[in-house]
Amino acid sequence: MQNEAGENVDLYVPRKCSWTNRLVVAKDHASVQINVANVDPVTGVYTGEYTPFCLNGYIRNKSEGDMALTDLVKKMDYKVIMSTTTTGAPSLAADVGM
Repeated sequence: MQNEAGENVDLYVPRKCSWTNRLVVAKDHASVQINVANVDPVTGVYTGEYTPFCLNGYIRNKSEGDMALTDLVKKMDYKVIMSTTTTGAPSLAADVGM
């Protein structure tokens, strides 16, 4: 809920799993949030920013957390590479395994 000034006044804002879009409830003690560093696609140097990914306990319990995180990062890399190219050449997309 927001007040008249547009500030968030909720006491608890639940997170959503990045892979399944399920809500991560407060009692889900198996859930994790992993921050993946953003890297400059040209130089390969850390830019000081990161992208958070949240995985709920359901995914980790089914032993799919590694696969989910790998796929999320590949999709993020694909979007970065395609946004930095001017021609949108498909050969660059093949380099990241998509």
